[in-house]
Amino acid sequence: MSKNISEDRKYSPFVNFILHLHPKRIDKRAVAYNRTYGLGGIAALLFVLLFITGMILRFSYIPNIEYAYESVVALQNQSLFGKFIRNLHHLSATLLIVVTFLHLIRVYYSQSIYYKRSRNWIFGLILLFLVVLSDFTGYLLPWDQLSYWAVTVITRIIESIPLVGKALADFIRSGDSVNENTLLNFYNFHTGILPLFLIIIMSYHFWLVRKAGGVALPETEKKETVEVIPHLVVKEKMAALIVIAGLFLMSVFYDAPLLDEANPLKSPNPTKAPWYFLGAQELLFHLHPVFSAFIIPVSLGFYFIYIPFFKYEHLHVGVWFNSASGKKIMFRSVILSIIFTFVLIYLFEHFLLFDIWMNNWPSWIGTGLIPLLCYVVPVGAFLLFLQKRHQVNSTELKMSFTTILLSSYITMMLTALLLRQEGMLLIF
Repeated sequence: MSKNISEDRKYSPFVNFILHLHPKRIDKRAVAYNRTYGLGGIAALLFVLLFITGMILRFSYIPNIEYAYESVVALQNQSLFGKFIRNLHHLSATLLIVVTFLHLIRVYYSQSIYYKRSRNWIFGLILLFLVVLSDFTGYLLPWDQLSYWAVTVITRIIESIPLVGKALADFIRSGDSVNENTLLNFYNFHTGILPLFLIIIMSYHFWLVRKAGGVALPETEKKETVEVIPHLVVKEKMAALIVIAGLFLMSVFYDAPLLDEANPLKSPNPTKAPWYFLGAQELLFHLHPVFSAFIIPVSLGFYFIYIPFFKYEHLHVGVWFNSASGKKIMFRSVILSIIFTFVLIYLFEHFLLFDIWMNNWPSWIGTGLIPLLCYVVPVGAFLLFLQKRHQVNSTELKMSFTTILLSSYITMMLTALLLRQEGMLLIF
């Protein structure tokens, strides 16, 4: 009888699908939930929820500036479960950005991006970019004051890019300002092109994970394996059910934002970018556009792409923070970065008035290079201190630098989100 059950499992469609994603047996250590926190699977689940709810929303939405807002209002007020579906779509989209980011953080700090896994790190960055782009294109579709002016802010930031900024912003907007063509283009990208790209890249991403042997684990002499069904699959089911239940419950009580219909002649005060771009908006307040909209984003982009290919010493694949001392160093780096970034924002706002003090200098020096050095020099001094005083190896030093960068962006994002009032002034 046990043989028949085994045969049924072997040939059932569900088992065959699972075994495309996982090998039949895996290392027992990979089953521990705190090894991955299920972030990759949760991201895939959220994409499925977004796809399903998005298809339902398409039946009611009209991608035209005369009817877009009215169609969203009608969906919420007249369609059966319309408000619930829109809330679920909005929450899933927001959570997908957070989970995708946390997934990248997890694989980075668990040292799972090196050697044969380096290529998958690149595709992970591409997936994060596509997820953000998908959320951004969907942000405009309600055509209310919040979405219209948020997209307007981002395209104005893009305009700040030297030489090509204006042309690029006009291409994205299909004109000098956000208009009907912008809405139609965003709708087509959001509902057609970007989901297709996401499906293709996600499939390849999962294949690369399988090809690399699954979750990266520390080397050990003795390995104990268990069957993926039921040991891992049961936990994945439980995680999926918890996420779905949590999203459904939140969708009942939380309403997706919807302000008055978009009015190009009346901007809200303050006017803010979408929350995930607020760090970039905050940076633009303090640095010359050449630095904040071009040099820094491009430099950071190349840095994060090249992370797996730097030369490292004492690299321990699968070990969180590379070592016990590395964990302490990362904690100190986070605390330092948060405090230092916030203090620097406050000083730039009230005391370090380089634009006034150096008004006779070229603007790219007085409002660009000098403020940038105010950040780079102390950070460099801190890293040098870690290397000389605490004998930190190159692996943990680079990890500390990455931690400082990420913490700084999150601090700027939260500052713009929570501490900026009318006129984008600090609340104190």
